[in-house]
Amino acid sequence: MDWSSVAGLLLALAGLVVGMALEGGNPSSLVQPAAFAIVVVGTFGAVLLQTRPATLRRGVLMLRWVFRPPKDSRILLARDIQAWNQTIRREGPLALERHMAGARNVFLAKGLRMVIDGINPDKLRQLLDTEITAFETAERQAVRIWESAAGYSPTIGILGAVLGLIHVMENLTDPSRLGPGIAVAFVSTIYGVGLANLFFYPVANKLKNIVIAQVHQQEIAAAVFHDIASGDFSRIMDERIATLMQDY
Repeated sequence: MDWSSVAGLLLALAGLVVGMALEGGNPSSLVQPAAFAIVVVGTFGAVLLQTRPATLRRGVLMLRWVFRPPKDSRILLARDIQAWNQTIRREGPLALERHMAGARNVFLAKGLRMVIDGINPDKLRQLLDTEITAFETAERQAVRIWESAAGYSPTIGILGAVLGLIHVMENLTDPSRLGPGIAVAFVSTIYGVGLANLFFYPVANKLKNIVIAQVHQQEIAAAVFHDIASGDFSRIMDERIATLMQDY
């Protein structure tokens, strides 16, 4: 569990509630199901309109990474690189075949297979770079749904405010119905702006950082496979591992 994300979300909500209480308002007035439905449903309807269902589903599933990020696999990859290096020195590149069966993901298995098959180093790197680009594009498209939601929600909040004012104008002769309409109008705007800046944008930025880390590891692995295929692995493998373990 990423407790910093949990704490950040709770702190943002606490700031709103405490600030409203200090101003003499009642925090319970922020609870408006109608306004919430208008903003949330409207926002994700707009996102769905511009996004393929598979991409939207992937983006929603990635939300769990905000609070339970993928495990940092850099140490495992560094160990793999060292194991490949030792195997090649002792037995040659063809001995990597036994590592291919136990590869931790499809990308590493594909890179090992290319090395074993003796593919030209430059062609190998080109193929792996294409794989990395496809992976990064798909992941960034999934993350982009949260950026889109952050862009749409303030405008949807304004629509909710206008709907609330229309409701108020239709009931000017009934004072008992003016309060709820005005509440929906203003709270819709709060929901729209608040969700965009306190949830949607932070989620998008955190997910982008996770994707960047994953792509970074794939790029290091691709460089290692190119080095092995070129016969230069023994001199620069330590530098590759050092680059892998740098903070980002």
